[in-house]
Amino acid sequence: MAESLAFSKTSGRETLYKEIIPQIKSLVEGESDLIANLANITAVLKEAFGFLWVGFYLEKGGQLVLGPFQGPLACTRINFDQGVCGHAYTTQEIVIVPNVDEFPGHIVCSSASRSEIVLPIFDKSGEIFGVLDVDSDRLSDFSETDAQGLSRITDIITKIL
Repeated sequence: MAESLAFSKTSGRETLYKEIIPQIKSLVEGESDLIANLANITAVLKEAFGFLWVGFYLEKGGQLVLGPFQGPLACTRINFDQGVCGHAYTTQEIVIVPNVDEFPGHIVCSSASRSEIVLPIFDKSGEIFGVLDVDSDRLSDFSETDAQGLSRITDIITKIL
């Protein structure tokens, strides 16, 4: 098990994703506990990118329920018809929000959040399992580079489910 990360602190996001993805694979390889794996993934993303908030919401009992995360306190439960997370879950598509104040129905879990990206997570049978939610304290902080890099990470999660 790794005890530290190695990445270029001054590199762009594309390079950072390329550097951390093999390390994430190594972290989760051989570990069967989903919560432990998700916790380590949030820690890697928070440390590498310094995002405001990184976490998982998992489907439980007809809602999205807070899972492992790094950052300020978060909403505990989100209905499927609420917020960016609910939208990503129900549409089963990646959602990039440049300005959360302009997203209809945005849930304010942290007033410091300015932009957000949410990715659906699927299990091995193709059923939606939850979402990866990443918030930034900067407007328009997420791009297609993040969508692609984070998708590679959600693909790793799918393989361990």
